[in-house]
Amino acid sequence: MEQNKIQKSPRPLYLRSDVTTAYKEFAKAIFIDSASPHPVSPRLNRIAVGLMFFMHGLCFASWASRIPTIQDSLKLSASSLGGVLFALPVGFFISLPLAGWLVNAFGSRRVVIIASMFYSAALIFIGISSTTVALVLSLLAFGLTSNLLNIAINTQAVSVERLYSKRLMASFHGLWSLAGFVGAAFGAWMIAQSTAPAIHYAMISALFLLLTVSCSRFLVVTDDVNKEKRPVFAIPDKPLVGLGIIAFCSMMIEGAMFDWSGIYFIETVKVDTKLTGVGYSTFMIAMAAMRFLADGISGRYGLQKILQFSGVLTTVGLLLAVLFPSLLPAILGFFFIGLGVSSVVPMVYSAAGKSNTLSPGTALTAVSSLGFMGLLIGPPLIGLLAEATSLRISFLAITTMSIAVVVLSSLIPSKTGSD
Repeated sequence: MEQNKIQKSPRPLYLRSDVTTAYKEFAKAIFIDSASPHPVSPRLNRIAVGLMFFMHGLCFASWASRIPTIQDSLKLSASSLGGVLFALPVGFFISLPLAGWLVNAFGSRRVVIIASMFYSAALIFIGISSTTVALVLSLLAFGLTSNLLNIAINTQAVSVERLYSKRLMASFHGLWSLAGFVGAAFGAWMIAQSTAPAIHYAMISALFLLLTVSCSRFLVVTDDVNKEKRPVFAIPDKPLVGLGIIAFCSMMIEGAMFDWSGIYFIETVKVDTKLTGVGYSTFMIAMAAMRFLADGISGRYGLQKILQFSGVLTTVGLLLAVLFPSLLPAILGFFFIGLGVSSVVPMVYSAAGKSNTLSPGTALTAVSSLGFMGLLIGPPLIGLLAEATSLRISFLAITTMSIAVVVLSSLIPSKTGSD
């Protein structure tokens, strides 16, 4: 009788039928093949990919918004923080040989889902890092998974463009930029509420994982409609190298704006400290807004013309800010710079993803690698030149990059990127 009263112990969580069913469903969502009996409309593909771009940007902006808090909690000096932050690009470069291969081998859809999971997990580990070593390792993982996700979602975007038979890449990047504003604003609110980075990041990661699971079945399954086997590892052809150099030039200017705009307005424009961020804000607003318009413009006038016009706009903006270093001309100049650089990287990525010689993931990896080098090299180069001459001269010097965009765009074959 006593034995009959003994209740059976509950089965472990991982053996419960409802939980194992959920695991199976999620695994099925990740490893669904191209013969899926449930086709998805291009509109749903577009929404899902757009949400992935937004969450990628939100995740990164959330991290950046709490850098001062993390610096203060770990008692890092400016030089120590600079060394710690270097782990981010190191992680990026570690991922370069992997990104194209993984996308080509397993498909961008699977890479998006898996990379999103690890990217959001890395954000949580950044928030709970209690030592400098832990923070460096977390940032290394954050940079690595960020670029894996970056290549995968851009490959997805190229696939959506194929489904629509028109350019959409700039609007996807516009969502990334929009997420930057949302992430910065939410981060500022979290700081005002004295919320710990760990809790802040856990909230963002939970949202990211929820949307990843929700969107997984609506992502594009097949990346490349061309059935020909194209090499995963190969030397990029001349058109791809040209696109990469254009990305390098444009992202060098972006890097200068990100890191030096505030200092330029203080030291050269001589604004009040309350207006320190006006140049950067103007630049970012112009860049985000133009990205939502660029696809339609490029569809009407073609890749070559929009890249040339972008280079011209950037050059005019830089010259305005340098030759007339007072508040209104400088703001107008930074507005033109934002308009100019906004379309270059999305258009270049779109064209690279349609390469006839390399798989989309590999081509995007090659072009984005060159572009990211420009983003890294630009800010320190500006600093060295400013030390030797002046910040105003260094800003004048980077007009060579915007002029190079105009010149190199003229050399792009008309068929590149399927005009």
